[in-house]
Amino acid sequence: MGKYIYGIDLGGTTVKMGLFNGEGEILDKWEIVTRKEDSGSHILPDIADSIKQKNNEKNISTGDITGIGIGIPGPITEDGRVLKCANLGWGIFSVADELSRLTDVGNIKAGNDANVAALGEQWCGGGRGFDSIVMVTLGTGVGGGVIQNGRIITGANGAAGEIGHLKVNTGETCTCGCGGKGCLEQYSSATAIMRHARELVSETEEESYMRQFPKEKITGKEIFDAYKADDGLAKQVVAKFAKYLGLGLSHVAAVVDTQAFVIGGGVSKNGQVVIDVIREEYEKNVMFALKGKEFRLAELGNDAGMYGAVRMVLD
Repeated sequence: MGKYIYGIDLGGTTVKMGLFNGEGEILDKWEIVTRKEDSGSHILPDIADSIKQKNNEKNISTGDITGIGIGIPGPITEDGRVLKCANLGWGIFSVADELSRLTDVGNIKAGNDANVAALGEQWCGGGRGFDSIVMVTLGTGVGGGVIQNGRIITGANGAAGEIGHLKVNTGETCTCGCGGKGCLEQYSSATAIMRHARELVSETEEESYMRQFPKEKITGKEIFDAYKADDGLAKQVVAKFAKYLGLGLSHVAAVVDTQAFVIGGGVSKNGQVVIDVIREEYEKNVMFALKGKEFRLAELGNDAGMYGAVRMVLD
């Protein structure tokens, strides 16, 4: 067995790369730019070149490498085929086969980035000690990953875990980025809560802690700081965020009956208060057999995808 594993988290702006030993301990990490021009044709060659450069730097031969794991921002099948990544310019092809060809490493594992990050958190982060978790990432959108018995639930088309597009409000008139209406992402993403806060500040005259900031500077931190200070407008924003997220996660629990929910992404950095408001709304919506689930904050931050990618190789 080789001595080293590469864990890769491919994002729309940067590629996070990590070198791990055979026990899954991180030895080095770095980033390269994601070059999306020319339909993303440079991305995998750039990754391969960076791996070769690191091999030379560390005196690592191809035979020393157990495998390479990679998280991709889009649907991907269990055999490593990507089913179009619009934000990378990719069509349908096998990421696993192409990266193997470019690196001469035979063992390549590829998965959806949210699922891979969930696996990382289950292995070494907020989900430690649980065999089954649902990871919820609250950022620009609402991402999700489902881990059952220590394995990623991929789905037939690689789209399992897309909880941000659960329909939670049939009365919504605005359109989500996916083309639907009333998606969880429209209410509980960082983007959504910032939009709601800015609308309330603009449309009302109620006193608020948030008014000391220019509207475009009101972020999740300002909202939750105001909420902790018993600010009326902030309480409205947080109530809406939690209402729909708690409802959405009650639906998820009814399908997968997970042991724990792990909450990550930028919104989670506001700490235990985020867990508390989500749990309260979740408990209002679930049947008795699904009550009392564990809610945890994610711990690995931007490294979760790299850890999950390595875990795929070790599995």
